[in-house]
Amino acid sequence: MRIKANLILLFWVFSCLFSSLGFAKLASRFPSSAIRAELGRKQSNKLYKAKYFTQILDHFNFNPQSYQIFQHRYLINDTYWGGPKKNSPIFVYTGNEGDIEWFAQNTGFMYDIAPDFQALLVFIEHRFYGKSIPFGGDKDVAYSNATTLGYLTSTQALADYATLIIDLKKNLTAVDAPVVVFGGSYGGMLASWFRLKYPHIAIGALASSAPILNFENITSPYSFTNIITHDFRGESENCYKVIKGCWEKIEKTGKRSGGLELLRKSFGICKNYIDADALEGWLQTAFAYTAMTDYPTPSNFLNPLPAYPVKQMCKAIEDPKTGNDTFAKLYGAANIYYNYSGTATCFNLDDSSDPHGLDMWGWQAPTLNHE
Repeated sequence: MRIKANLILLFWVFSCLFSSLGFAKLASRFPSSAIRAELGRKQSNKLYKAKYFTQILDHFNFNPQSYQIFQHRYLINDTYWGGPKKNSPIFVYTGNEGDIEWFAQNTGFMYDIAPDFQALLVFIEHRFYGKSIPFGGDKDVAYSNATTLGYLTSTQALADYATLIIDLKKNLTAVDAPVVVFGGSYGGMLASWFRLKYPHIAIGALASSAPILNFENITSPYSFTNIITHDFRGESENCYKVIKGCWEKIEKTGKRSGGLELLRKSFGICKNYIDADALEGWLQTAFAYTAMTDYPTPSNFLNPLPAYPVKQMCKAIEDPKTGNDTFAKLYGAANIYYNYSGTATCFNLDDSSDPHGLDMWGWQAPTLNHE
């Protein structure tokens, strides 16, 4: 298993358009219409132990509210650690925009190299995600308004990590142990920034798929979507053309009499809700997330997927059994992402569940430009 956090890059570019593939919009939430990745599996008990650190709410101001505290979760694995007497290193994962267990269970690279370095592994959860919720752990309060969410910043998160690491090293009598930080996507950005801002704490950083320059007026807003286009076009020109041309067909079908019911039947959508825009978002998510998890081996980070899933999607689109039926082609492709296990009976476009605790990323991502 490799570092797979590059797939979270999509959450960083929710506002971008899929121009080359003709995408009108991107889904604004993590989709779980068919299959939900599971957290807290039995294997997780062997990977780490969960612990909590009493963290301060505000590291930079001296207002009365700044001294409020919250329980900050981190995961630790000392199986391979050589201990403080050997000055064995500490590898720290700087948590992303979600439940830290999700990342700890899918960052195999750190587990792979820990024995060679006799490293202690630590995965620190990002404030306001997972179980690291300020304001008494009450999400309704913590997420209620801009005043409380004003404490959800990358700057505060970096200070959280610095404070926790220093305290942990002290408690382990390992103050001289070298620290290397790891991260992927937004977590990779945090790892890079941590090394820059706290060089006295971390001797190095490894950032995977970290879009540290993906800000306004620096990087084209189409850079990510162009990569998605290249993935499918590189596999098959016809596959690319089918996807590019499908959006207008879906929109026209949705507007005509009986069109929504036709779309429902064509794509196996559950009877509770059907909407052309929602259907487009559902398909766009499937294409984008499949491109982000286009690994040469089977994976189960977002949904269960086969090896080379982009290739499998294009095979479904070019299946001769579908003839000229564009919707049948797209349905076959969508099933690769949403129903590879074959257990889904219908797809729910109105599913707003958030199995990985990513809700606040939609609020946080736009603020990164202003920190």
